[in-house]
Amino acid sequence: MSTVILTGPPVPGSPLEDELRSLGFHVRPATGPEDTAAVLAGVPADERVAVVDSAFVGHPHALRLALTDPRFDACAVTGAFAVQRGARAALDKAAALAPGGPGPYADALAAAVEAAGTTVQRPELGSLVAAVPAAGAERAEAEAAVAAVDDEAVRLRTAVKSRDGFFTTFFISPYSRYIARWCARRGLTPNQVTTASLLTALIAAGCAATGERWGYVAAGVLLLVSFVLDCTDGQLARYALKYSTMGAWLDATFDRAKEYSFYAGLALGAARNGDDVWALALGAMILMTCRHVVDFAFNEANHDATANTSPTAALSGRLDSVGWTVWVRRMIILPIGERWAMIAVLTALTTPRTVFYALLVGCAFGALYTTAGRVLRSLTRKARRTDRAAQALRDLTDSGPLAELAARLLSHPKRTLSVPFAVIGAALVIGAACYAPFGGMTLVYAALLYAVLSGDAVARPLGGPLDWLLPPLFRAAEYTTVLVLAVKADVPGALPAAFGLIAAVAYHHYDTVYRIRGGTGAPPHWLVRTIGGHEGRVLLTAVLAAVLASRAADFPVALTALAVFVALVVLVESIRFWVSAGAPAVHDEGEPA
Repeated sequence: MSTVILTGPPVPGSPLEDELRSLGFHVRPATGPEDTAAVLAGVPADERVAVVDSAFVGHPHALRLALTDPRFDACAVTGAFAVQRGARAALDKAAALAPGGPGPYADALAAAVEAAGTTVQRPELGSLVAAVPAAGAERAEAEAAVAAVDDEAVRLRTAVKSRDGFFTTFFISPYSRYIARWCARRGLTPNQVTTASLLTALIAAGCAATGERWGYVAAGVLLLVSFVLDCTDGQLARYALKYSTMGAWLDATFDRAKEYSFYAGLALGAARNGDDVWALALGAMILMTCRHVVDFAFNEANHDATANTSPTAALSGRLDSVGWTVWVRRMIILPIGERWAMIAVLTALTTPRTVFYALLVGCAFGALYTTAGRVLRSLTRKARRTDRAAQALRDLTDSGPLAELAARLLSHPKRTLSVPFAVIGAALVIGAACYAPFGGMTLVYAALLYAVLSGDAVARPLGGPLDWLLPPLFRAAEYTTVLVLAVKADVPGALPAAFGLIAAVAYHHYDTVYRIRGGTGAPPHWLVRTIGGHEGRVLLTAVLAAVLASRAADFPVALTALAVFVALVVLVESIRFWVSAGAPAVHDEGEPA
Protein backbone atom coordinates (compact mmCIF):
# COMPACT_ATOMS: atom_id res chain seq x y z
CA MET A 1 0.00 0.00 0.00
CA SER A 2 1.27 3.47 -0.90
CA THR A 3 0.66 6.46 1.35
CA VAL A 4 -0.55 9.96 0.51
CA ILE A 5 -0.33 12.80 2.99
CA LEU A 6 -3.21 15.21 2.49
CA THR A 7 -2.10 18.66 3.67
CA GLY A 8 -4.27 21.53 4.77
CA PRO A 9 -7.83 21.74 6.10
CA PRO A 10 -10.34 19.39 4.41
CA VAL A 11 -12.63 20.82 1.74
CA PRO A 12 -16.29 19.88 2.26
CA GLY A 13 -17.73 17.89 -0.64
CA SER A 14 -14.35 17.27 -2.31
CA PRO A 15 -14.03 13.85 -3.99
CA LEU A 16 -10.24 13.97 -3.60
CA GLU A 17 -9.91 11.38 -0.82
CA ASP A 18 -12.03 8.83 -2.70
CA GLU A 19 -10.00 9.41 -5.88
CA LEU A 20 -6.73 8.88 -4.02
CA ARG A 21 -8.00 5.67 -2.46
CA SER A 22 -9.12 4.44 -5.87
CA LEU A 23 -5.51 4.89 -7.02
CA GLY A 24 -4.34 2.56 -4.25
CA PHE A 25 -3.22 5.11 -1.65
CA HIS A 26 -3.75 5.04 2.09
CA VAL A 27 -4.75 8.63 2.96
CA ARG A 28 -3.33 10.32 6.07
CA PRO A 29 -4.17 13.96 6.95
CA ALA A 30 -1.70 16.67 8.00
CA THR A 31 -2.69 20.18 8.93
CA GLY A 32 0.64 21.84 8.12
CA PRO A 33 4.35 21.40 7.32
CA GLU A 34 5.24 20.24 10.82
CA ASP A 35 2.54 17.57 10.80
CA THR A 36 3.62 16.50 7.29
CA ALA A 37 7.17 15.82 8.49
CA ALA A 38 5.85 13.82 11.46
CA VAL A 39 3.53 11.71 9.30
CA LEU A 40 6.30 11.19 6.74
CA ALA A 41 8.59 9.83 9.45
CA GLY A 42 6.09 7.04 10.08
CA VAL A 43 5.96 5.89 6.44
CA PRO A 44 8.39 3.03 5.58
CA ALA A 45 11.35 4.23 3.50
CA ASP A 46 10.77 1.68 0.71
CA GLU A 47 7.14 2.72 0.18
CA ARG A 48 5.84 5.18 -2.39
CA VAL A 49 4.70 8.33 -0.62
CA ALA A 50 2.89 11.40 -1.93
CA VAL A 51 1.99 14.84 -0.63
CA VAL A 52 -1.22 16.35 -2.03
CA ASP A 53 -2.91 19.64 -1.17
CA SER A 54 -6.42 19.05 0.20
CA ALA A 55 -7.74 21.87 -2.02
CA PHE A 56 -6.54 20.11 -5.19
CA VAL A 57 -8.96 20.20 -8.12
CA GLY A 58 -8.19 18.13 -11.18
CA HIS A 59 -8.78 15.02 -13.21
CA PRO A 60 -8.13 11.61 -11.65
CA HIS A 61 -5.79 10.82 -14.55
CA ALA A 62 -3.71 13.91 -13.75
CA LEU A 63 -3.26 12.50 -10.24
CA ARG A 64 -2.51 9.07 -11.69
CA LEU A 65 0.24 10.53 -13.91
CA ALA A 66 1.80 12.42 -11.01
CA LEU A 67 1.51 9.83 -8.27
CA THR A 68 1.68 6.32 -9.78
CA ASP A 69 4.09 6.29 -12.73
CA PRO A 70 6.78 3.72 -11.77
CA ARG A 71 9.36 5.06 -14.23
CA PHE A 72 10.32 8.13 -12.19
CA ASP A 73 11.71 8.48 -8.67
CA ALA A 74 9.98 11.84 -8.26
CA CYS A 75 7.00 13.24 -10.14
CA ALA A 76 4.77 16.28 -9.64
CA VAL A 77 1.87 18.34 -10.93
CA THR A 78 0.45 21.45 -9.34
CA GLY A 79 -0.64 20.53 -5.83
CA ALA A 80 0.61 16.91 -5.90
CA PHE A 81 4.08 15.43 -5.47
CA ALA A 82 5.13 11.78 -5.15
CA VAL A 83 8.44 9.99 -4.67
CA GLN A 84 9.66 6.41 -4.76
CA ARG A 85 12.49 4.91 -2.72
CA GLY A 86 15.20 6.53 -4.85
CA ALA A 87 14.08 10.06 -3.96
CA ARG A 88 12.80 9.41 -0.44
CA ALA A 89 15.88 10.74 1.33
CA ALA A 90 15.62 14.00 -0.61
CA LEU A 91 11.95 14.36 0.37
CA ASP A 92 12.68 13.66 4.05
CA LYS A 93 15.38 16.33 4.04
CA ALA A 94 13.10 18.86 2.32
CA ALA A 95 10.23 18.13 4.72
CA ALA A 96 12.51 18.55 7.73
CA LEU A 97 13.37 22.05 6.51
CA ALA A 98 9.62 22.81 6.07
CA PRO A 99 10.03 24.99 2.95
CA GLY A 100 7.58 27.84 2.78
CA GLY A 101 6.56 30.41 0.21
CA PRO A 102 3.45 31.08 -1.83
CA GLY A 103 1.49 28.24 -3.36
CA PRO A 104 0.71 24.71 -2.24
CA TYR A 105 3.07 22.98 0.18
CA ALA A 106 3.42 20.03 -2.21
CA ASP A 107 4.83 22.39 -4.84
CA ALA A 108 7.30 23.84 -2.32
CA LEU A 109 8.50 20.33 -1.44
CA ALA A 110 8.91 19.44 -5.13
CA ALA A 111 10.92 22.62 -5.74
CA ALA A 112 13.15 21.94 -2.72
CA VAL A 113 13.81 18.34 -3.82
CA GLU A 114 14.62 19.50 -7.34
CA ALA A 115 16.92 22.25 -6.08
CA ALA A 116 18.83 19.63 -4.07
CA GLY A 117 19.69 17.77 -7.29
CA THR A 118 16.92 15.18 -7.70
CA THR A 119 15.16 15.20 -11.06
CA VAL A 120 11.42 15.78 -10.73
CA GLN A 121 9.34 14.59 -13.68
CA ARG A 122 6.48 16.94 -14.60
CA PRO A 123 4.13 15.10 -16.99
CA GLU A 124 2.49 16.96 -19.85
CA LEU A 125 -1.18 17.17 -18.97
CA GLY A 126 -2.54 18.63 -22.21
CA SER A 127 -6.23 19.32 -21.64
CA LEU A 128 -6.23 17.70 -18.20
CA VAL A 129 -6.62 19.98 -15.18
CA ALA A 130 -4.43 20.04 -12.05
CA ALA A 131 -4.82 23.12 -9.86
CA VAL A 132 -5.12 24.36 -6.29
CA PRO A 133 -7.61 27.23 -6.60
CA ALA A 134 -8.76 29.56 -3.88
CA ALA A 135 -12.22 29.02 -2.45
CA GLY A 136 -15.29 30.51 -4.07
CA ALA A 137 -15.46 31.56 -7.69
CA GLU A 138 -11.92 30.40 -8.52
CA ARG A 139 -12.68 26.90 -7.26
CA ALA A 140 -15.98 26.78 -9.13
CA GLU A 141 -14.17 27.80 -12.31
CA ALA A 142 -11.59 25.03 -11.87
CA GLU A 143 -14.33 22.46 -11.25
CA ALA A 144 -16.10 23.61 -14.41
CA ALA A 145 -12.87 23.17 -16.37
CA VAL A 146 -12.58 19.61 -15.03
CA ALA A 147 -16.18 18.84 -16.04
CA ALA A 148 -15.56 20.20 -19.57
CA VAL A 149 -12.88 17.61 -20.37
CA ASP A 150 -13.58 13.87 -20.60
CA ASP A 151 -10.88 12.31 -18.43
CA GLU A 152 -11.45 8.82 -19.84
CA ALA A 153 -11.27 9.99 -23.45
CA VAL A 154 -7.90 11.62 -22.78
CA ARG A 155 -6.67 8.51 -21.03
CA LEU A 156 -7.67 6.32 -23.98
CA ARG A 157 -6.11 8.68 -26.50
CA THR A 158 -2.80 8.88 -24.67
CA ALA A 159 -2.68 5.09 -24.34
CA VAL A 160 -1.69 4.99 -28.01
CA LYS A 161 2.01 5.37 -28.80
CA SER A 162 2.76 8.92 -29.90
CA ARG A 163 4.84 7.77 -32.89
CA ASP A 164 3.79 4.66 -34.74
CA GLY A 165 3.49 3.15 -38.20
CA PHE A 166 0.70 3.80 -40.69
CA PHE A 167 -0.89 0.36 -40.41
CA THR A 168 -0.80 0.38 -36.61
CA THR A 169 -2.11 3.94 -36.34
CA PHE A 170 -5.06 3.58 -38.71
CA PHE A 171 -5.93 -0.13 -38.66
CA ILE A 172 -5.07 -1.38 -35.15
CA SER A 173 -5.00 1.41 -32.55
CA PRO A 174 -8.57 2.70 -33.18
CA TYR A 175 -9.94 -0.46 -31.48
CA SER A 176 -6.98 -2.03 -29.64
CA ARG A 177 -7.07 0.79 -27.09
CA TYR A 178 -10.52 -0.40 -26.03
CA ILE A 179 -9.17 -3.93 -25.65
CA ALA A 180 -6.47 -2.43 -23.41
CA ARG A 181 -9.13 -0.76 -21.26
CA TRP A 182 -11.08 -4.03 -21.06
CA CYS A 183 -7.93 -5.78 -19.86
CA ALA A 184 -7.21 -3.06 -17.29
CA ARG A 185 -10.69 -3.28 -15.81
CA ARG A 186 -10.25 -7.02 -15.34
CA GLY A 187 -6.90 -6.71 -13.65
CA LEU A 188 -4.83 -8.15 -16.49
CA THR A 189 -1.21 -7.01 -16.70
CA PRO A 190 0.76 -5.97 -19.80
CA ASN A 191 3.06 -8.97 -19.31
CA GLN A 192 0.08 -11.33 -19.43
CA VAL A 193 -1.10 -9.77 -22.68
CA THR A 194 2.45 -9.98 -24.07
CA THR A 195 2.52 -13.68 -23.23
CA ALA A 196 -0.86 -14.19 -24.89
CA SER A 197 0.51 -12.51 -28.01
CA LEU A 198 3.49 -14.89 -28.01
CA LEU A 199 1.31 -17.98 -27.60
CA THR A 200 -0.97 -16.84 -30.42
CA ALA A 201 2.01 -16.33 -32.73
CA LEU A 202 3.40 -19.76 -31.84
CA ILE A 203 0.05 -21.35 -32.69
CA ALA A 204 0.13 -19.40 -35.97
CA ALA A 205 3.59 -20.81 -36.69
CA GLY A 206 2.27 -24.30 -35.96
CA CYS A 207 -0.58 -23.76 -38.42
CA ALA A 208 1.88 -22.60 -41.08
CA ALA A 209 3.99 -25.69 -40.45
CA THR A 210 1.12 -27.93 -41.62
CA GLY A 211 1.81 -26.95 -45.23
CA GLU A 212 -1.95 -26.98 -45.94
CA ARG A 213 -3.90 -24.06 -47.36
CA TRP A 214 -6.22 -23.99 -44.36
CA GLY A 215 -3.15 -23.85 -42.15
CA TYR A 216 -1.72 -20.91 -44.07
CA VAL A 217 -5.03 -19.01 -43.88
CA ALA A 218 -5.34 -19.70 -40.15
CA ALA A 219 -1.70 -18.70 -39.66
CA GLY A 220 -2.27 -15.36 -41.38
CA VAL A 221 -5.34 -14.59 -39.27
CA LEU A 222 -3.66 -15.63 -36.02
CA LEU A 223 -0.56 -13.58 -36.83
CA LEU A 224 -2.74 -10.48 -37.14
CA VAL A 225 -4.47 -11.34 -33.86
CA SER A 226 -1.04 -11.68 -32.26
CA PHE A 227 -0.10 -8.25 -33.56
CA VAL A 228 -3.28 -6.72 -32.15
CA LEU A 229 -2.35 -8.16 -28.76
CA ASP A 230 1.21 -6.89 -29.25
CA CYS A 231 -0.15 -3.36 -29.63
CA THR A 232 -2.55 -3.87 -26.74
CA ASP A 233 0.14 -4.70 -24.18
CA GLY A 234 1.89 -1.36 -24.67
CA GLN A 235 -1.40 0.52 -24.66
CA LEU A 236 -2.40 -1.25 -21.46
CA ALA A 237 0.92 -0.20 -19.90
CA ARG A 238 0.26 3.42 -20.85
CA TYR A 239 -3.43 3.30 -19.89
CA ALA A 240 -2.83 1.80 -16.46
CA LEU A 241 0.72 3.17 -15.98
CA LYS A 242 1.97 -0.37 -15.43
CA TYR A 243 5.49 0.00 -16.77
CA SER A 244 8.30 -2.35 -15.84
CA THR A 245 11.83 -3.18 -16.91
CA MET A 246 10.87 -6.81 -17.49
CA GLY A 247 7.79 -5.74 -19.46
CA ALA A 248 9.86 -3.73 -21.93
CA TRP A 249 12.30 -6.63 -22.29
CA LEU A 250 9.52 -9.20 -22.78
CA ASP A 251 7.79 -7.02 -25.35
CA ALA A 252 10.96 -6.57 -27.37
CA THR A 253 12.32 -10.12 -27.20
CA PHE A 254 8.93 -11.76 -27.72
CA ASP A 255 8.46 -9.72 -30.90
CA ARG A 256 11.58 -11.32 -32.32
CA ALA A 257 10.64 -14.77 -31.00
CA LYS A 258 7.21 -14.51 -32.64
CA GLU A 259 8.52 -13.36 -35.99
CA TYR A 260 11.38 -15.83 -36.24
CA SER A 261 9.21 -18.73 -35.04
CA PHE A 262 6.79 -17.88 -37.80
CA TYR A 263 9.65 -17.95 -40.32
CA ALA A 264 10.52 -21.45 -39.07
CA GLY A 265 6.87 -22.49 -39.34
CA LEU A 266 6.72 -21.31 -42.96
CA ALA A 267 9.93 -23.19 -43.76
CA LEU A 268 8.58 -26.38 -42.21
CA GLY A 269 5.32 -26.01 -44.09
CA ALA A 270 7.14 -25.48 -47.38
CA ALA A 271 9.30 -28.56 -46.72
CA ARG A 272 6.14 -30.66 -46.40
CA ASN A 273 5.35 -29.66 -49.98
CA GLY A 274 8.86 -30.38 -51.26
CA ASP A 275 10.11 -26.78 -51.29
CA ASP A 276 13.25 -26.06 -49.26
CA VAL A 277 13.15 -22.39 -48.22
CA TRP A 278 15.27 -22.63 -45.06
CA ALA A 279 18.02 -20.53 -46.67
CA LEU A 280 15.46 -17.80 -47.44
CA ALA A 281 14.08 -17.97 -43.89
CA LEU A 282 17.58 -17.70 -42.48
CA GLY A 283 18.41 -14.83 -44.85
CA ALA A 284 15.28 -12.94 -43.75
CA MET A 285 16.19 -13.41 -40.09
CA ILE A 286 19.77 -12.25 -40.68
CA LEU A 287 18.65 -9.20 -42.62
CA MET A 288 16.11 -8.19 -39.98
CA THR A 289 18.53 -8.69 -37.10
CA CYS A 290 21.30 -6.68 -38.79
CA ARG A 291 18.84 -3.91 -39.58
CA HIS A 292 17.80 -3.72 -35.93
CA VAL A 293 21.43 -3.63 -34.82
CA VAL A 294 21.97 -0.65 -37.15
CA ASP A 295 19.06 1.10 -35.42
CA PHE A 296 20.23 0.25 -31.93
CA ALA A 297 23.89 1.10 -32.49
CA PHE A 298 23.14 4.44 -34.17
CA ASN A 299 20.73 5.48 -31.42
CA GLU A 300 23.09 4.45 -28.63
CA ALA A 301 25.97 6.28 -30.29
CA ASN A 302 24.07 9.55 -30.66
CA HIS A 303 21.29 9.87 -28.12
CA ASP A 304 23.41 11.83 -25.63
CA ALA A 305 25.98 13.34 -27.99
CA THR A 306 26.78 17.02 -27.57
CA ALA A 307 26.59 19.55 -30.43
CA ASN A 308 24.42 16.98 -32.17
CA THR A 309 23.57 18.83 -35.40
CA SER A 310 23.56 17.82 -39.04
CA PRO A 311 22.25 19.28 -42.33
CA THR A 312 20.79 15.85 -43.10
CA ALA A 313 18.89 15.86 -39.81
CA ALA A 314 17.66 19.38 -40.57
CA LEU A 315 16.35 18.20 -43.95
CA SER A 316 14.60 15.30 -42.25
CA GLY A 317 12.98 17.75 -39.86
CA ARG A 318 11.70 19.87 -42.74
CA LEU A 319 10.25 16.79 -44.43
CA ASP A 320 8.49 15.88 -41.19
CA SER A 321 6.64 19.20 -41.40
CA VAL A 322 4.93 17.97 -44.58
CA GLY A 323 2.29 15.55 -43.35
CA TRP A 324 2.20 13.00 -46.16
CA THR A 325 5.97 12.55 -46.24
CA VAL A 326 5.95 11.40 -42.60
CA TRP A 327 3.73 8.42 -43.38
CA VAL A 328 5.54 7.57 -46.61
CA ARG A 329 8.91 7.57 -44.87
CA ARG A 330 7.57 5.39 -42.06
CA MET A 331 5.95 2.90 -44.45
CA ILE A 332 8.87 2.40 -46.83
CA ILE A 333 11.12 1.09 -44.06
CA LEU A 334 8.56 -1.71 -43.55
CA PRO A 335 8.09 -1.32 -39.77
CA ILE A 336 6.63 -4.12 -37.72
CA GLY A 337 2.96 -3.32 -38.43
CA GLU A 338 3.34 -3.16 -42.20
CA ARG A 339 5.71 -6.12 -42.16
CA TRP A 340 3.40 -8.39 -40.18
CA ALA A 341 0.40 -7.36 -42.26
CA MET A 342 2.30 -8.22 -45.43
CA ILE A 343 3.44 -11.56 -44.01
CA ALA A 344 -0.09 -12.43 -42.88
CA VAL A 345 -1.76 -11.61 -46.19
CA LEU A 346 0.89 -13.30 -48.33
CA THR A 347 0.89 -16.38 -46.09
CA ALA A 348 -2.87 -16.77 -46.50
CA LEU A 349 -2.90 -16.15 -50.26
CA THR A 350 0.44 -17.34 -51.65
CA THR A 351 3.36 -19.65 -50.77
CA PRO A 352 6.14 -19.48 -48.18
CA ARG A 353 8.68 -18.86 -50.94
CA THR A 354 6.72 -15.78 -52.08
CA VAL A 355 6.50 -14.55 -48.50
CA PHE A 356 10.27 -14.73 -48.06
CA TYR A 357 11.03 -13.11 -51.41
CA ALA A 358 8.78 -10.18 -50.47
CA LEU A 359 10.39 -9.96 -47.04
CA LEU A 360 13.92 -9.97 -48.40
CA VAL A 361 13.20 -7.30 -51.01
CA GLY A 362 11.19 -5.06 -48.68
CA CYS A 363 13.52 -5.34 -45.71
CA ALA A 364 16.64 -4.90 -47.87
CA PHE A 365 15.23 -1.65 -49.25
CA GLY A 366 14.28 -0.44 -45.77
CA ALA A 367 17.71 -1.35 -44.41
CA LEU A 368 19.53 0.46 -47.23
CA TYR A 369 17.32 3.54 -46.84
CA THR A 370 17.79 3.88 -43.08
CA THR A 371 21.49 2.98 -43.10
CA ALA A 372 22.31 5.42 -45.91
CA GLY A 373 20.49 8.22 -44.10
CA ARG A 374 22.32 7.52 -40.87
CA VAL A 375 25.69 7.36 -42.57
CA LEU A 376 25.01 10.77 -44.14
CA ARG A 377 23.96 12.19 -40.79
CA SER A 378 27.08 10.84 -39.14
CA LEU A 379 29.42 12.24 -41.80
CA THR A 380 27.84 15.71 -41.68
CA ARG A 381 27.28 15.85 -37.94
CA LYS A 382 29.49 17.89 -35.67
CA ALA A 383 29.12 16.03 -32.42
CA ARG A 384 31.26 14.69 -29.61
CA ARG A 385 30.35 11.19 -28.47
CA THR A 386 30.22 10.65 -24.72
CA ASP A 387 32.24 8.01 -22.91
CA ARG A 388 29.01 6.25 -22.00
CA ALA A 389 28.00 6.01 -25.68
CA ALA A 390 31.44 4.76 -26.70
CA GLN A 391 31.24 2.05 -24.03
CA ALA A 392 27.76 1.07 -25.20
CA LEU A 393 29.09 0.61 -28.73
CA ARG A 394 31.97 -1.45 -27.38
CA ASP A 395 29.53 -3.69 -25.55
CA LEU A 396 27.34 -4.05 -28.64
CA THR A 397 30.27 -5.37 -30.67
CA ASP A 398 30.15 -8.54 -28.52
CA SER A 399 33.91 -8.98 -28.77
CA GLY A 400 35.28 -12.12 -27.12
CA PRO A 401 38.69 -13.21 -25.80
CA LEU A 402 40.40 -13.46 -29.20
CA ALA A 403 39.42 -9.91 -30.16
CA GLU A 404 40.44 -8.69 -26.70
CA LEU A 405 43.86 -10.29 -27.07
CA ALA A 406 44.33 -8.69 -30.49
CA ALA A 407 43.18 -5.34 -29.11
CA ARG A 408 45.77 -5.48 -26.32
CA LEU A 409 48.57 -6.45 -28.66
CA LEU A 410 47.68 -3.97 -31.42
CA SER A 411 46.39 -1.03 -29.40
CA HIS A 412 47.58 2.30 -30.71
CA PRO A 413 46.12 5.62 -29.43
CA LYS A 414 46.33 7.35 -32.83
CA ARG A 415 44.73 4.62 -34.93
CA THR A 416 41.53 5.83 -36.63
CA LEU A 417 40.73 3.02 -39.07
CA SER A 418 38.28 0.99 -36.99
CA VAL A 419 35.54 0.72 -39.61
CA PRO A 420 37.84 0.00 -42.61
CA PHE A 421 39.55 -2.80 -40.65
CA ALA A 422 36.18 -4.26 -39.71
CA VAL A 423 34.98 -4.09 -43.32
CA ILE A 424 38.13 -5.84 -44.53
CA GLY A 425 37.80 -8.55 -41.89
CA ALA A 426 34.10 -9.14 -42.62
CA ALA A 427 34.72 -9.23 -46.38
CA LEU A 428 37.58 -11.73 -45.97
CA VAL A 429 35.65 -14.20 -43.83
CA ILE A 430 32.44 -13.98 -45.89
CA GLY A 431 34.43 -14.25 -49.14
CA ALA A 432 36.33 -17.29 -47.90
CA ALA A 433 33.08 -18.93 -46.77
CA CYS A 434 31.52 -18.30 -50.18
CA TYR A 435 34.40 -19.19 -52.51
CA ALA A 436 36.68 -21.62 -50.65
CA PRO A 437 35.78 -25.33 -50.69
CA PHE A 438 33.68 -26.49 -47.74
CA GLY A 439 35.95 -27.77 -44.98
CA GLY A 440 39.15 -26.22 -46.34
CA MET A 441 41.69 -24.46 -44.16
CA THR A 442 41.31 -21.22 -46.11
CA LEU A 443 38.25 -20.27 -44.09
CA VAL A 444 40.02 -21.11 -40.82
CA TYR A 445 42.88 -18.77 -41.73
CA ALA A 446 40.37 -16.09 -42.80
CA ALA A 447 38.52 -16.49 -39.49
CA LEU A 448 41.80 -16.04 -37.58
CA LEU A 449 42.56 -12.88 -39.56
CA TYR A 450 38.98 -11.71 -38.95
CA ALA A 451 39.52 -12.11 -35.20
CA VAL A 452 42.71 -10.03 -35.40
CA LEU A 453 41.16 -7.27 -37.51
CA SER A 454 37.97 -7.11 -35.43
CA GLY A 455 40.09 -6.89 -32.29
CA ASP A 456 42.15 -4.11 -33.83
CA ALA A 457 38.92 -2.28 -34.74
CA VAL A 458 37.90 -2.06 -31.07
CA ALA A 459 41.39 -1.39 -29.73
CA ARG A 460 40.58 2.26 -29.01
CA PRO A 461 37.47 4.06 -27.70
CA LEU A 462 34.75 4.04 -30.36
CA GLY A 463 34.33 7.77 -30.79
CA GLY A 464 34.57 8.00 -34.59
CA PRO A 465 31.57 9.23 -36.61
CA LEU A 466 30.97 5.82 -38.22
CA ASP A 467 32.06 3.54 -35.38
CA TRP A 468 28.40 2.66 -34.76
CA LEU A 469 28.67 0.52 -37.92
CA LEU A 470 30.94 -1.98 -36.15
CA PRO A 471 28.20 -3.97 -34.34
CA PRO A 472 26.10 -4.55 -37.51
CA LEU A 473 29.24 -5.39 -39.51
CA PHE A 474 30.20 -8.05 -36.97
CA ARG A 475 26.64 -9.41 -36.89
CA ALA A 476 26.58 -9.65 -40.69
CA ALA A 477 29.96 -11.41 -40.79
CA GLU A 478 29.05 -13.99 -38.16
CA TYR A 479 25.53 -14.76 -39.33
CA THR A 480 26.37 -14.85 -43.03
CA THR A 481 29.32 -17.16 -42.47
CA VAL A 482 27.10 -19.64 -40.64
CA LEU A 483 24.44 -19.43 -43.38
CA VAL A 484 26.94 -19.99 -46.22
CA LEU A 485 28.57 -22.96 -44.48
CA ALA A 486 25.17 -24.56 -43.85
CA VAL A 487 24.26 -24.14 -47.52
CA LYS A 488 27.60 -25.52 -48.74
CA ALA A 489 27.45 -28.49 -46.40
CA ASP A 490 24.51 -29.62 -48.54
CA VAL A 491 23.27 -32.19 -46.03
CA PRO A 492 19.81 -32.61 -44.45
CA GLY A 493 19.34 -30.59 -41.28
CA ALA A 494 22.25 -28.18 -41.80
CA LEU A 495 20.09 -25.11 -42.51
CA PRO A 496 17.58 -25.73 -39.69
CA ALA A 497 20.53 -26.22 -37.32
CA ALA A 498 22.08 -22.96 -38.55
CA PHE A 499 18.70 -21.25 -38.05
CA GLY A 500 18.68 -22.42 -34.43
CA LEU A 501 22.25 -21.27 -33.83
CA ILE A 502 21.71 -17.81 -35.25
CA ALA A 503 18.42 -17.49 -33.35
CA ALA A 504 20.23 -18.27 -30.07
CA VAL A 505 23.04 -15.79 -30.79
CA ALA A 506 20.57 -13.13 -31.96
CA TYR A 507 18.70 -13.50 -28.67
CA HIS A 508 21.95 -12.74 -26.85
CA HIS A 509 22.45 -9.64 -28.99
CA TYR A 510 18.91 -8.36 -28.41
CA ASP A 511 19.29 -9.07 -24.70
CA THR A 512 22.46 -6.94 -24.68
CA VAL A 513 20.62 -4.06 -26.35
CA TYR A 514 17.76 -4.03 -23.86
CA ARG A 515 20.04 -4.27 -20.86
CA ILE A 516 21.87 -1.17 -22.11
CA ARG A 517 18.58 0.59 -22.86
CA GLY A 518 17.36 -0.21 -19.37
CA GLY A 519 20.38 1.48 -17.86
CA THR A 520 21.85 -1.69 -16.37
CA GLY A 521 24.83 -2.07 -18.68
CA ALA A 522 25.87 -5.00 -20.85
CA PRO A 523 25.71 -8.68 -19.83
CA PRO A 524 28.55 -9.83 -17.54
CA HIS A 525 31.89 -10.28 -19.20
CA TRP A 526 32.08 -13.95 -18.25
CA LEU A 527 28.99 -14.61 -20.37
CA VAL A 528 30.53 -13.07 -23.50
CA ARG A 529 33.76 -14.99 -22.87
CA THR A 530 31.90 -18.28 -22.28
CA ILE A 531 30.07 -18.13 -25.61
CA GLY A 532 33.22 -16.99 -27.39
CA GLY A 533 32.34 -13.54 -28.70
CA HIS A 534 31.43 -13.05 -32.36
CA GLU A 535 34.97 -13.75 -33.59
CA GLY A 536 35.32 -16.89 -31.48
CA ARG A 537 32.08 -18.35 -32.80
CA VAL A 538 33.11 -17.60 -36.40
CA LEU A 539 36.43 -19.37 -35.86
CA LEU A 540 34.78 -22.32 -34.09
CA THR A 541 32.26 -22.75 -36.92
CA ALA A 542 35.09 -22.69 -39.49
CA VAL A 543 37.06 -25.27 -37.47
CA LEU A 544 34.00 -27.52 -37.18
CA ALA A 545 33.55 -27.40 -40.96
CA ALA A 546 37.22 -28.28 -41.48
CA VAL A 547 37.19 -31.14 -38.96
CA LEU A 548 33.95 -32.57 -40.32
CA ALA A 549 34.75 -32.04 -44.02
CA SER A 550 34.96 -35.79 -44.67
CA ARG A 551 31.71 -36.50 -42.82
CA ALA A 552 29.56 -33.49 -43.53
CA ALA A 553 26.48 -35.33 -42.26
CA ASP A 554 27.77 -34.63 -38.73
CA PHE A 555 27.99 -30.86 -39.34
CA PRO A 556 24.30 -30.23 -38.45
CA VAL A 557 24.84 -32.15 -35.20
CA ALA A 558 27.78 -29.91 -34.32
CA LEU A 559 25.80 -26.75 -35.13
CA THR A 560 22.88 -28.01 -33.07
CA ALA A 561 25.13 -28.74 -30.10
CA LEU A 562 26.63 -25.26 -30.34
CA ALA A 563 23.15 -23.73 -30.61
CA VAL A 564 21.93 -25.59 -27.53
CA PHE A 565 25.02 -24.57 -25.53
CA VAL A 566 24.69 -20.88 -26.44
CA ALA A 567 20.92 -20.89 -25.83
CA LEU A 568 21.22 -22.52 -22.40
CA VAL A 569 24.00 -20.25 -21.16
CA VAL A 570 22.38 -17.07 -22.47
CA LEU A 571 18.81 -17.92 -21.42
CA VAL A 572 19.72 -18.96 -17.87
CA GLU A 573 21.73 -15.78 -17.27
CA SER A 574 19.15 -13.60 -19.02
CA ILE A 575 16.21 -14.97 -17.02
CA ARG A 576 18.19 -14.67 -13.79
CA PHE A 577 19.01 -11.06 -14.57
CA TRP A 578 15.57 -9.88 -15.65
CA VAL A 579 13.75 -11.58 -12.80
CA SER A 580 16.01 -9.90 -10.24
CA ALA A 581 16.88 -6.68 -12.11
CA GLY A 582 16.75 -3.52 -10.06
CA ALA A 583 16.67 -1.30 -13.13
CA PRO A 584 14.12 1.52 -13.29
CA ALA A 585 10.87 0.76 -15.09
CA VAL A 586 11.01 1.60 -18.78
CA HIS A 587 8.74 1.42 -21.77
CA ASP A 588 9.55 1.75 -25.43
CA GLU A 589 8.02 4.88 -26.97
CA GLY A 590 10.34 5.05 -29.95
CA GLU A 591 9.94 4.28 -33.60
CA PRO A 592 8.49 0.87 -34.42
CA ALA A 593 11.09 -1.78 -35.22
